[in-house]
Amino acid sequence: MYRRRSRGSVVAGFDPILTAAVAALLIIGTLLVYAATRDWYAANNLDPEYYLKRHVLNILIGVLLAWGTTIIDYRLLRAYTPIVWGLGVLGLIIVLIPGLGAEVNGAKAWIALPGGFQIQPAELVKISIIVGMSMILSERSHDSDVPTTQDVLQALVVAGLPVLLILFQPDMGTVFIISASVVTIIAISGAPSRWVVALLLIAVLGAFGATKAGVINSYQVKRLQSFVNPTADTQGSGYQLRQARITVGSGGLLGTGLFNGPQTNGRFVPEQQTDFIFTVAGEELGFLGSAGIVLLYLIILMRAFAIARRASDPYGRLVATGVTAWFAFQIFENIGMTLGLMPMTGVPLPFLSYGGSSMFATLIGFGLLQNVHARHR
Repeated sequence: MYRRRSRGSVVAGFDPILTAAVAALLIIGTLLVYAATRDWYAANNLDPEYYLKRHVLNILIGVLLAWGTTIIDYRLLRAYTPIVWGLGVLGLIIVLIPGLGAEVNGAKAWIALPGGFQIQPAELVKISIIVGMSMILSERSHDSDVPTTQDVLQALVVAGLPVLLILFQPDMGTVFIISASVVTIIAISGAPSRWVVALLLIAVLGAFGATKAGVINSYQVKRLQSFVNPTADTQGSGYQLRQARITVGSGGLLGTGLFNGPQTNGRFVPEQQTDFIFTVAGEELGFLGSAGIVLLYLIILMRAFAIARRASDPYGRLVATGVTAWFAFQIFENIGMTLGLMPMTGVPLPFLSYGGSSMFATLIGFGLLQNVHARHR
């Protein structure tokens, strides 16, 4: 029986450093999204605040979702896990049905909503996989202190079905992020290390097999080739990477100043307000500003790791670990691809990039961390 706590006591139990770091990134992200879109939209007689308004609306909805996530004790949320998981899988099925799913940049990953809005179920499925696996791997219906083979297999089914559906879209970036979280949760759960080794081998062989079987689109293969050889097709598949590196490098130490980036204002980097938002920071805020953003991310990851370590039960520890791994790998992948250190996979930068589904998911993840922290005693 879990003791019910008042809303005031729950808020008092929030991690203030984590909250401040996330709030700072949300503010910086809002400015960067505005900087990435304002001048081009104004020059084309469009509303220069179009993306700004929608981004602020996404943040407000995300904050409400985060708040809602903290109200109910995270240990009681387990009862709703099957429903959340089922809705996520249903959303992934809908996007694959002709006429219902919308295709963007070669991936059938979106559901069109009234008012020009879209939702990407794969982003929200990250949450359901984390809580679903954590529930299975933390419960003990046997005498063993570690998950049994049956527990691990059940957890992999919970993750495997959504991942398979996402592969059919295909959205390789999301698959990579989810896979990293899955391996981390299993490793922390106490399962034998052979499971981690086996999963890593399956991931490598699966990527190779998906490429050969044509599951990965040709444009995604070309993106990988441009990563291996950035100068091979600078006007085609390598254009975005080349422009991203030019934009980041042009900022120097202090940057050109907010709203004063020639590369950004000229819209030389495609999808700059979403997956390549870090290029705006590199050009307009410079090395020091970009380093400040990276520092904020490090603070978030350190606080998240501390929350996972101090969790009062295995379920809370695994949930916090899963969210931490998700944030860490997605941040590394996004900034890495911007700098040419990782292949381009089309994943947004948490708390900074424009995009409703991503913003909702990351703020729910933030809410889960605060939920675990507030009830760790």
